[in-house]
Amino acid sequence: MGIYLSTPKTEKFSEDGENDRVRYGLSSMQGWRAAMEDAHAAYPDLDESTSFFGVYDGHGGKVVAKFCAKYLHQQVLKHEAYATGDIGASVHRAFFRMDEMIRGQRGWRKLAILGDKIDKFTGMIEGLIWSPKGGEGIDQDDDWAIEEGPHSDFSGPTSGSTACVAILRNNQLVVANAGDSRCVISRKGQAYNLSRDHKPDLEAEKERILKAGGFIHAGRVNGSLNLSRAIGDMEFKQNKLLPAEKQTVSANPDINTVELCDDDDFLVLACDGIWDCMSSQMLVDFIHEQLRSETKLSVICERVLDRCLAPSTATGEGCDNMTMILVQFKKSIKSASPAELQSSHSKSVDTESKPEGGQEKAVAAVGGATKSST
Repeated sequence: MGIYLSTPKTEKFSEDGENDRVRYGLSSMQGWRAAMEDAHAAYPDLDESTSFFGVYDGHGGKVVAKFCAKYLHQQVLKHEAYATGDIGASVHRAFFRMDEMIRGQRGWRKLAILGDKIDKFTGMIEGLIWSPKGGEGIDQDDDWAIEEGPHSDFSGPTSGSTACVAILRNNQLVVANAGDSRCVISRKGQAYNLSRDHKPDLEAEKERILKAGGFIHAGRVNGSLNLSRAIGDMEFKQNKLLPAEKQTVSANPDINTVELCDDDDFLVLACDGIWDCMSSQMLVDFIHEQLRSETKLSVICERVLDRCLAPSTATGEGCDNMTMILVQFKKSIKSASPAELQSSHSKSVDTESKPEGGQEKAVAAVGGATKSST
């Protein structure tokens, strides 16, 4: 749910870029929502051989999404596993690191600097509109030293964010996801989901929620949150007897590693404002159709947003904030043999969650990706 405007805000933030490995376009739009709570990160040159793209869909305020857009990729770079080539381990740690960094005096101060108003008594954060074209660069921050101050006991914000990121190095694609944003790859025109939507009614999610002392009502965690994994949402992470990955709501990401081949056309990262309106295959088909006549990828993203925007708020579908990143691979990738496809692996991503409306079901799994059909 959410508070809607009388008329939608259809102004878009759009961007294009490329290097010798990829070209990308992105666009975001507030739409009918009273505030824009999405954020994103696009760094085609995270380092000399690596590209990073991320979509962050905030709820209860934009501050955690903004925080992730500014700091998550930096933490991926900092982890010792990254230097040894283990991108999966470094991004896994980076998700949990976000929850650690938004606590305490320093976390409180950094969240406040990002421009959102924090109620010092409740920790509630009121989201303000923020342009992602800010100072969230790759500059290395310090080691996040502990600060003393009046908010040293700040347990973190009650708002939160999904995080769905794709990291590309050579022929390897690593996707990490917590929440209901989604990453999809087009392989010879077929949509394959590279992430799973984390909803409370999934069996594994339901089991963790109940064991942590939570409950599910009307498809929502404790009757309020309609997703089961997220960064932030600290009120759901207060069980001191359990580790972070077993809390009622967890930042624990599914990690999916895929070897790319010449059959791979493009990658899409988008928040649920898109997936509520289009299935994975519908979106892939639409993009292929647009690519016949449009070369600017951000324009294609803008057309998707316009297509998904509802004419009214009567049903709620098509009324959410919308953000989409489209990444096209430059064809220097060698063809992968069947054996190589089998060697690509997926951690925890073994089923596909249906979006509302039940447009899709899993029909096959190839190379760590879950095939989608309309």
